[in-house]
Amino acid sequence: MRKKNILICDDEQAIIDVLKLYFDTTLYNIYEANDGEAALRLLKSEPIDLALIDIMMPKINGLQLIQLVKHELSIPLLIISARYTLEDKLKGYEIGADDYITKPFEPLEVLAKVKNRLNVQTRAPQAIIVDDLKLDLYECKLTVGQTVFELTKVEFQVLKLLMESPNRVFTKAQIYTAGWDDYYEEDDNSIRVIMNRLREKIGKDRIQTIRGLGYRLSL
Repeated sequence: MRKKNILICDDEQAIIDVLKLYFDTTLYNIYEANDGEAALRLLKSEPIDLALIDIMMPKINGLQLIQLVKHELSIPLLIISARYTLEDKLKGYEIGADDYITKPFEPLEVLAKVKNRLNVQTRAPQAIIVDDLKLDLYECKLTVGQTVFELTKVEFQVLKLLMESPNRVFTKAQIYTAGWDDYYEEDDNSIRVIMNRLREKIGKDRIQTIRGLGYRLSL
């Protein structure tokens, strides 16, 4: 999962520095601008995912900046401003801001709003690793040693179930529910086909059939 690029535009460097302390550097790249012209250059030249914009900035103010880029960029634009009247807020929304945060603000609230807009999951696992098997949870790919396999949705979901609990025996009903997102109705043939496909990829002895019970990933 690539990092999200956040632009913080404020003529007060102290505001930028405070906000930067709260952004996890494993999830975000932070771009800075102290005036509207610098912010405009960054928005047009860098793959920004979200911008936090102060209104009272030199050269180009925040409202002008939003008007200039709103129809060119389909990214969230959040105002952070010391202007707090209802009229100020309505003006911000009218020209295209997606949210309006007043100063002084609580940095954790700003972070929560950013995460909500970008739907960022903090420190979610990116892969399941068992011996030389690596299951990429984002690209739905399986790596066995140096070989990479593309997986179907059902293959991915069944293998994920098995790899999350190696050596545990899963019933056919549990496997069918995980793989097909449906209620199990004695569809043994579909399960057998998927298990044979996975055995071809990871090795026939790694997925064991436990007669009368189900299957397990054997270590």
